[in-house]
This record gives sequence, C-alpha cells and structure tokens, in this order.
Amino acid sequence: MYRTIRTGSPRRSVLVAGITSTSKRLPAALKSLDTQCGGGLEAARTRPGFSGEAGQISVGSDSAILIGLGSEHPTPQSLRTAGASLVAALHAMNASAAQIEFGGCLSGPLAKKIAHASQAIAEGVVLANWRQESWRGSAARGDAASGTLVLTSKDGATRGGLRRGCIMADGANEARRLGSTPPNIANPAWIAKQARSMAKRHTGLSCSVISAAKAKELGMGGLTAVGMGSSSPPCLIHLKWKPKSVKSSERIALVGKTVTYDTGGYSLKISNGMKGMKYDMCGGAAVLGAMQTIATLKLPIEVHAVLPAAENMVSERSYRPDDIIEMYNGVTVEVTNTDAEGRLVLADALAWTCKKIKPTQVIDIATLTGGVVVALGEWCSGLWCKDVPLRRTIQDAGDACGEQVWRMPLWKEHRDFMRARHADIWNSGPKRDGHPIQGAAFLSYFVDPDVPWAHVDIAGPATTDSATDLYVVGPTGCGARLLAETAASFISV
Repeated sequence: MYRTIRTGSPRRSVLVAGITSTSKRLPAALKSLDTQCGGGLEAARTRPGFSGEAGQISVGSDSAILIGLGSEHPTPQSLRTAGASLVAALHAMNASAAQIEFGGCLSGPLAKKIAHASQAIAEGVVLANWRQESWRGSAARGDAASGTLVLTSKDGATRGGLRRGCIMADGANEARRLGSTPPNIANPAWIAKQARSMAKRHTGLSCSVISAAKAKELGMGGLTAVGMGSSSPPCLIHLKWKPKSVKSSERIALVGKTVTYDTGGYSLKISNGMKGMKYDMCGGAAVLGAMQTIATLKLPIEVHAVLPAAENMVSERSYRPDDIIEMYNGVTVEVTNTDAEGRLVLADALAWTCKKIKPTQVIDIATLTGGVVVALGEWCSGLWCKDVPLRRTIQDAGDACGEQVWRMPLWKEHRDFMRARHADIWNSGPKRDGHPIQGAAFLSYFVDPDVPWAHVDIAGPATTDSATDLYVVGPTGCGARLLAETAASFISV
C-alpha cells in the first residue's frame, strides 16, 4: 500500500484508460493515447483473459493499463470498485504516478459528467489503499506502507474530479483512523485533542470544548450521567467552519455520537457483545472526517460539528436503571437501560445545538441501535427525516457517494410510546417493538420543531467484518462522505 495518494503534475506516469467489454478494437479516442505509450493500450486490450468486464484490469506494459467498463453504462460505484483494482495493480508495478484519461470512453449518464466519474475512481483508489498501521510491531506481517502515488490527467475536468475524490476519501479514511484507534488511547480527551489539532491545520476552522464540570453546570444530564462512571471525563466538542467567502445563507449542524467505549454500563453487554465497542464513536468520527473534507475543499458554507464524547463504563459512580435525569432542555428521562446511552449524549448535544447555534438544518449521525442492523443489514443506513427537502438532499448525497440511506417512519405513535411512568420519557421502551424507531422518537424530543432535522443510524455500514473491494475489516468511515456531500449540496440553494 502507498503511504500517500494525492493529485499533482508528475513528470512520468502510467497511462490509465477505460474500455467497454463490447469494444472489438481500441476506440478512436484511445488511439492517440496508445501511440503516446508505445502501443501499451493495444497490448492490454489483447492480453489473454481480458474481456473488458466491469472492474477488470489489464496491464499492457510498464506505462499502460486498461480498466474494463463492462457492457452496461458504468456507475460511480462500479468505478470505485475499478479504482480499488487499479491501486492494487499500480502498487504491484511500483508505479509512482497514474495519468487517468476517460474522455470519449464513458457511456450513459457519466459520459457528460467526467468529473463525477474521475472522482469515483479516485475515491476507490484511496479507500482501498487504507490500512491502520499505527500499531505495527516487531511481529507485523508484510511491508509497511511506503511511497506516494500521484494521480493526474491532461483533462481539466478529470483533474478536478480526481482532486475532489482524493479529498473525499481522505476524510473517510480519517474517520476510519479515529474509529479504529483502541479505547485505551481514544478517550474523550483524546477526541478533543484530535478536533483541536484539525482546527489548527485549517484556516477558518475553530474548536471549543465544554468540560465535564461545565456540562454539569449547564444541565447536560445525559452527557454527565453516561460519562460519570469513567475515569475519563466526558466533554462536548464544538468545531465551527466559517470561511471568509460564504455563498449560502444556510447554517448546517452535524451532531455525531462519540461514545469512545460502550460496556453497556450496569446493563452490561454479555456473550462477547462488548468486543468492538470502540466503534461506538463512529458517528463522531464520521463528523470529524466530514469537517476535514469541508475545510480542505473550502466549501463556502457555514458548518458546525458537535460531538458529545463520553465513555460508558461501570463503577460505583455509574448511572443506573431507574435513575431519573434532567436533560439540557428540561426534559426528564427515566433510565430503563444504561446500554441505551447514545441517545442520552446525543439528546443534550441536539438541544444545545438548537439553542446555541440556531442551525437552519441539523443532522445527527450515530451507531445507535442493533435494531437497524436487523432491519437493513450492512447495506445502508436508516434515515428518519420528516422535512422533505432535507430528506431528498441526504438521499441524493447518499446515492452520489455510494453511502445509501433508507427512509424509516417516525409518527406520533412512536413518540407517545416513549412516554414514561415516572418521568417525561424513558430512554428505552418496555418492549423492543420498533427498536430502531425508538431511538429516533426519543431524540425528537430534543430538536426544536421548526428546525429541519434528520437522524441517520449507521450501525450497519459503519464497520465490516469481511474485507470488500473498498474496505479492509474494521471501520468504513461511513457517513463522512455522505455528510460532506450533503453540506456541499446546500451551496447552490
């Protein structure tokens, strides 16, 4: 794997072009390129076994590669998969640069959207290249990441797409880095340190942190309760992106669940259910990854990130089932399950966001429920959003970046179901009916009714247990590209 992948203007590079499985000869658009690389593309086309099927790679020489585009119109997702195959081939060749030229090779909707196609290729290259190497030891297998791969093109639109794709995937990979960091390192204070470091790297990005003591003083009963059992105090992290040039009147707020480890508290996880609970901060990691992307792209829109960070541990100070806590907005909550902690930290963060930031739209993202995994599997995230324009914007962004969402219901009946016996609401209902909906219904009590709000439950696609074309086992960075694409969509509003 490469240590770094970026765009630039290298002196020498491997030529990369695409061809359909129905092509009997090199298309006219590729003939001059074939001459440029000494017949390498034709050699790749005629190599035994190469048929041009989608994602298939053929190396014609040390200076030419063909990517199969299949018989159907290529899609962004098929091109991401092709990018994953491409980076493996380039690494095997010890290539340090690739010149990607798709002009005249694409068909269908992407034929006139070369920037979108090249962005997808770059995303596949960068996502598939990522590994968590921070803890390589003396017994590590294989070679460590090394070298740099530079992506380029003679076409301006392609270069722009490649750059945007690298930046988008880098943001997702930052989320993967954060999410895969072990819990003996990644505690709330460490997350705050990462956010402050990000703010220092990007002009226009600022960071402030509300300490545990201040959060208690402000009445953040949920965040305080969840974090009180840990020796690592909770905190609320606020990142603000406000560039010099703003071309939208929107003020977007992204709220990410950042439970750095979840034992379940006194409702203790059993049967090895605690393994992997370092990933319960993947919502917050996605928000941080999105903020990196937004700041790197210098999107001309104001965006706020709010991360309620806590560690749900067991000690004599831990909160208990039957406790009643008062939240930031005055709503009282009867605790029935200390393992339904994510909604408690998110609730305070949402209420604080609505009061202090006054967003025009707010999106929260979390690995909130196991129920959404039962409902939707690992293939997509659950989406709760009654505001039609916001819902369509998120759905379109998900389709564009390959992080799809599926609309779920949130009715009055669901909200009424969360009404408790001894407090206003309880954090988990008496039955598991509509389990993933219960989380959304609970959160709805903490968002101003006149603020367009969306809840995204990424518990399914946030991680993968089996390696795929794009992802090794572990966190996928799901949500980082979705949120960045969503924010970008508001610029033209």
